[in-house]
Amino acid sequence: MPFATANDNTQIFYKDWGSGRPVVFSHGWPLTADAWDGQMKVMADNGFRAIAHDRRGGGRSGQPWEGNDLDHYADDLAAVIESLDLRDAILVGHSTGGGEVTRYIGRHGTGRVAKAVLVGAIPPLMLRTEANPEGLPLDVFDGIRAGVASDRSQFYRDLSGPFYGANRDDSTVTQGTRDQFWLWGMTVGLKGAYDCVKAFSETDLTEDLKKIDVPTLIVHGDADQIVPIVASGDKSSKLVENVDYKVYEGAPHGLAMVPKFAERFNADLLAFARA
Repeated sequence: MPFATANDNTQIFYKDWGSGRPVVFSHGWPLTADAWDGQMKVMADNGFRAIAHDRRGGGRSGQPWEGNDLDHYADDLAAVIESLDLRDAILVGHSTGGGEVTRYIGRHGTGRVAKAVLVGAIPPLMLRTEANPEGLPLDVFDGIRAGVASDRSQFYRDLSGPFYGANRDDSTVTQGTRDQFWLWGMTVGLKGAYDCVKAFSETDLTEDLKKIDVPTLIVHGDADQIVPIVASGDKSSKLVENVDYKVYEGAPHGLAMVPKFAERFNADLLAFARA
């Protein structure tokens, strides 16, 4: 299997499909690169090179005890980009992956990047603070940590409901879609999954957003039950200068994996990549 080597020698697995201009995908918590398979096929089918990696701590990547934070995630993404010598790349990040893309640009710049896409992304800050009253209170994230630490298997089964909007009366989400969330989550080591909660909830990415100087597409569902749009998409769209902000009415957090919304997102992503 193909791997890139991170700065601390952690092995980062990636998949590499097709040929053409590179589109690099960063996945959300607690998933793996496989969550992007639908979009990767669309892009590769249409003349792009689609690349996605498993974040450290899960999937087929290494599971180091230390380094489960946004700085390391961003540097791991850099390791993949540099090992493949990617240039003029389009970076696509969902949820925590959106934070990873944002921190990558904050730390490494846009010398190898042409465009960015943030989907249901965590920036600028998920945690409620005095300066960020729209965020979620700390006890929400303490509850996630408790669920992961005590019975992560059942916790992931339950979390798949709000993640995909399966708990809404008008939901058409299948059990298979919910099962894949559980399957991917269970490949993530407990330490990495637990530490990542602090990373995605308490990392302030405001200054990183301000450093994005390439065309950016921000997509967020107004029915996102995981990353509130008022604390994320609405705010990020005001901090990035060259932005196209699309709000999907009724879309959940995992919109790219729910057929009803995935078709729209795939079309928007392809159009943005081609523009």
